[in-house]
Amino acid sequence: MTARNAALTPARRVGYRLLGQAFDYVLHLRPAEWPILAAHTALGYGLAVGLTGVLAGQALDRALAALGIWVLLLNGGTLALNSAFDRDEGDIGYLRQPPPPPRYLATVALLLMVAGQGLSAFLPPGFGAIYAICFTLSLAYSVPPLRLKAVAGADWLINMWGFGTLTPLAGYAAAGLPLDGTRALVMLAFCPLFAGLYPLTQLYQLDEDRRRGDRTLALKLGARRSLLAAIAATGVAFATFGWAAVRAGWSLASEAGVLRWSGLGVALAGWLRVLVPWLAQHATMTPTQHQRGMYAALGAWAVTDLVVFLGWGL
Repeated sequence: MTARNAALTPARRVGYRLLGQAFDYVLHLRPAEWPILAAHTALGYGLAVGLTGVLAGQALDRALAALGIWVLLLNGGTLALNSAFDRDEGDIGYLRQPPPPPRYLATVALLLMVAGQGLSAFLPPGFGAIYAICFTLSLAYSVPPLRLKAVAGADWLINMWGFGTLTPLAGYAAAGLPLDGTRALVMLAFCPLFAGLYPLTQLYQLDEDRRRGDRTLALKLGARRSLLAAIAATGVAFATFGWAAVRAGWSLASEAGVLRWSGLGVALAGWLRVLVPWLAQHATMTPTQHQRGMYAALGAWAVTDLVVFLGWGL
């Protein structure tokens, strides 16, 4: 183990003691993100079968298989592939003090993603089709010569659709049930919501992205306009959630309707509590403070997932 690794967290020391330097591969799968992505994928399953179906274990075997395939193989492989070509030295999303990318990281990442595509054949066909779309987007995002993550706007589009909408849609598809119009709107709302989150994940990396020559969305817009775009996109997302609520018949004349609308209000307030002070203070914030803002926004995302499940899954 290197001196650098020896100074890291107890969990990492245990990992290196068990796996040696092979633990570098695990770290670049960014396990810190797994609970967040698993929850967002599981949201789709929950919306498909409802709370009653979740409690009864309806299609639970397929849902658990889909979680493993989507979170560990596709997403883990995607992030590792990204690391293999970025070769970041500073903190990156869901991984502080990243070790240097191991020699075969890109190969291992691709093998994981290919394995996930093969295993998806055992799930309902809609899941495999969504997997194939995101697999293709992942390659276009990370791998030269396309490497669309370095193209401002293209990086944004890939992530808002891939993480925002297609991830819960994959969880929904794993249940093998048809998608109704109201829940399709709910899935769609997560597209602009991730459009708001995505530039926030880049603000603390502006200097490193600039050194590498990547023209990310946040670099193109700058901090102030990135935050304004995030606020606007969040507004569009919650307007779409509202549209889905009206379509579902949420009524302020009923206690259940009041509670559901109140939940959406709480989720929106959580986002504004993060974004508005960030916009006001961005000019004097350090990269570390921008990074804290990103993790606060992830907390608002988690609250939104919960509110959406309680609103449309009960």
